[in-house]
Order: sequence, then structure tokens, then C-alpha cells
Amino acid sequence: MEITGKQLAIMETAEQLFADNGYDGTSIRDIAHQADVNVAMISYYFGSKEKLLQAIFEKRTELWRVHLESMIEDKSRSPMEKMFVLIDNYMQKIFDQSCFHRIMAQQQMANQDSPVASLILDTKRRNQDLVKKLVQQGQRSGDFKKNIDVPLLMMTMMGTINQLITTQHHYRELNNLQDLDDTEYKKHIKKKLSTHLKSIFKAILSNEE
Repeated sequence: MEITGKQLAIMETAEQLFADNGYDGTSIRDIAHQADVNVAMISYYFGSKEKLLQAIFEKRTELWRVHLESMIEDKSRSPMEKMFVLIDNYMQKIFDQSCFHRIMAQQQMANQDSPVASLILDTKRRNQDLVKKLVQQGQRSGDFKKNIDVPLLMMTMMGTINQLITTQHHYRELNNLQDLDDTEYKKHIKKKLSTHLKSIFKAILSNEE
């Protein structure tokens, strides 16, 4: 479905409010007021608050799926180079879409039986299958070891990145980085995190003796 400019504005407003106040703490009226539209318009476009949240998830996850598929089919890079691109792009995605990932964390912690919960599970399964396809490419070429645990590999990447971002105030204090502004801190931490994760992935995946 093609998304209009007005729909996109409503979705972006809702995403910010859901992240700041929680899904249950945000009403359709709150979204309408912040987006400067009437409640009827939101109902017309999305039908309900849950459908609006579902639309946000579908938009964000579809873009990532297309990106993953394109990267895996890229014949100009080796399997390890693709893994390194995956790390950098996922990290950038988390930094760029912090509100969305805060909502995703909230929804997973809620552990409710809902269309959004099903969407999260389907997205995780689909992404895992795509990364498994990339691992199999590396195994067929002899670059990667056999018996790679893909779910744990993904959790290593996602868990490390998410933990660092959600507890960055502690990381700043523990490493005396309080004087860095947000731009400097992000530049510093992305470089450091990228190097760290690539070293881990190389150790786990590489078939080199």
C-alpha cells in the first residue's frame, strides 16, 4: 500500500509518542493533537490504534527485509564482507530508528498475544532465515565454519548493540565520556562497537586456522 504524506506524518508522530509514553499511555486523541489532525482522519486511514502500530511495524520491517535480501544477493562482496556490512547497517538502523526500537522492546516485554506480537515473531523468523542463507553462502565457499548457531549469532549482535544504546548513560560514566556531545559520542561508539562486533563475528565464523 502506498503511504501518503499525511499518513506518514501520523505514523511518525505516533511512533514518537509510543516510544516516549508507551503504547497504553498514548491515546488516539494524543496522536491527533500532536500531528495536528482530527481523530476521524486517523480512524479513516488506520481504523484503530493497534492497526496504526501495526502499520508502523510493517513499514519499518519491510524496508529492512528488502535491504537484507539485496545485500545477500550482492555478488561483489565476500560472505564475511557481507556480515560486516550487516553489523554496520544494523547498528546504524538502531541509532536512526531509536523510537521504533524502543517500541519493539516494550512490545516484546509485554509478551501479549496480539497482531503486533505475531508480526515481531514473523519478522525475527524471516530475518533469521535470511542471515542463515548468508551463513550458508560462506559455508559453501569454505569461508565459514560448519555448525554455526545463527540465532545466537544474531543475539550477540542485536543484544550487544541494544544493551549499549539503552544503557549508554552508564557506559559514558564508566568510561569518562560525559564531556562528549551526542554527535561525538555516537561517532566514537559506532566505530568502537563496529570493530568489537566484527572481531567477534570473525572469530566465530572464520574457517581460517
